[in-house]
Amino acid sequence: QVQLVESGGGLVQPGGSLRLSCAASTTIFSLYTMRWFRQAPGKQREFVAYITSGGNTNYADSVKGRFTISRDNAKNTVYLQMNSLKPDDTAVYYCNDNGNSWGQGIQVTVSS
Repeated sequence: QVQLVESGGGLVQPGGSLRLSCAASTTIFSLYTMRWFRQAPGKQREFVAYITSGGNTNYADSVKGRFTISRDNAKNTVYLQMNSLKPDDTAVYYCNDNGNSWGQGIQVTVSS
């Protein structure tokens, strides 16, 4: 099973930016489709974005135009650049290898 470790979360004001990182412990990272999910308090986990091995991307409507997913295969890392953050983006963010492996989650709080 792939080990995934997220980093880069924190507290930011509305309109601000954060970049999340997810490092994967696999030598075949470049073959994986990687996904980001999030879970707000009292809500179900929801899809945020994915990036395929070929670099194709897809986003949830709620983040389209504000978030950008990218990957660096040399570093076995996937990123989530989050701009124009809103209070509704407050959640624990998780990365996933499109299978059974999940990171531990990283808190993002958007508040003034």
